[in-house]
Amino acid sequence: MRRPLFRLLMLVVLTVPALCASPNSLPPELDRALKLFRAEGARGWAFTQTTESGSKSLVEHYDPTKPEFSRWTLLKKNDQAPTAPELKEYQDRLSRRSGNSTAPNVKDQIDPASCELVQADDIRATYRFHLLPGASDDHSATHMTATFTLHKPTATIERVELNAFEPFSPMFTVKITEARTTMIYSLPEVDRPALLQKISVSIRGRAMWFKSLDEDMIVTYSNHEYTGRKPPPSALENPARPTEPSR
Repeated sequence: MRRPLFRLLMLVVLTVPALCASPNSLPPELDRALKLFRAEGARGWAFTQTTESGSKSLVEHYDPTKPEFSRWTLLKKNDQAPTAPELKEYQDRLSRRSGNSTAPNVKDQIDPASCELVQADDIRATYRFHLLPGASDDHSATHMTATFTLHKPTATIERVELNAFEPFSPMFTVKITEARTTMIYSLPEVDRPALLQKISVSIRGRAMWFKSLDEDMIVTYSNHEYTGRKPPPSALENPARPTEPSR
């Protein structure tokens, strides 16, 4: 998770679309869901995070109740228990990693005027947006779209996809030809809110005109456990029926 390429992946990251109702406002059900949406998932939950890319893997545990630089614990590296030098290197890097920042907060960069209804039925609606730069040095956002899948019965976002619709250069000597990041969330239950389940990242490009940046990475989240003092909040105030699995 802390390699420079992964940080780049997270930052760049078949129907004819119809315009949303108003160029400056969102459909009410989507607007409500986005206001409650947190890309990193609900607060107060511990979890196990597994990162896989090619032959490399990393298994970590996150506990929000611990002090800031002790919240992450390295459990395995490349399917093996970590060695003493690996644990030391991991601890040294924790000083540059705080909080539970595992996913880009993309909702803050969507352009409401670009809202497109891609498809909809009684259960789900899919909306696509162009992105606005998040900072003056953000050279990726204007080449990306963000697509949100709204699960209507629970009024929650269950899928977010960031996709580059054209090649771009996020920094000097780096050329990205393809970039896609997909985030999948569980549907809320009576005693459990929507939780981040999986991030898939795929990138194709080159650095210095000859070094390949091609990589595919999957981050999965498991063993969720609520650690807050109060009962976990639920997005289901009056569930009419059991929720269906995310897809």
